[in-house]
Amino acid sequence: MSVREYRLGRRAPEIERTRARILAAARRLVAELGPETGVGKVAELAGVSRITVYNQFGSKARLLEALSAELGPSSRGVPAETAADPAVELRRRIEQACRAWAEDPVLYRRLLGHRGDAEQPESDHGLAERLARQDRLRPGCSIREAEDVIGILTSFPVFDRLHKGGRRSPSTAAEILLRMTSGFMKPSGSV
Repeated sequence: MSVREYRLGRRAPEIERTRARILAAARRLVAELGPETGVGKVAELAGVSRITVYNQFGSKARLLEALSAELGPSSRGVPAETAADPAVELRRRIEQACRAWAEDPVLYRRLLGHRGDAEQPESDHGLAERLARQDRLRPGCSIREAEDVIGILTSFPVFDRLHKGGRRSPSTAAEILLRMTSGFMKPSGSV
């Protein structure tokens, strides 16, 4: 009897496709029905068994976390430490957040009931520190305050309030948010 050699590497692309199908099904169902959607419905729509969903994600909560993590603004792109001007980085982050939130606002509204907003506290803190190092914060504005304002300006609820129903374009929402940076940044630092 011959022993068949098992190589996970050959199956990795198939596993990733399955994971992507599960996330796509979860995205669709959460947007339609909310985060209370059952794992069975997600599995059925993805064309897999419930156990496959659990093998991929471990639990429904982790599936929703993975869905949330793949959505929303990310700090990918220009590495934080290599951006020459933190004000330019702030502009990029606000514009990127607005574009990302505009992609699927219904889904974000549904997910917000589950886990709150997609937060990036470490990234926000790093950007606030860089603004402070370049003396771009208004007098009396602490790094913590700047960090909180950056988090607010790039949050879905704020974007949704400005954009809801397509009332404003993502770029118009970004321009409004950029004007709000004057609340914590020195006016001489054009964002």
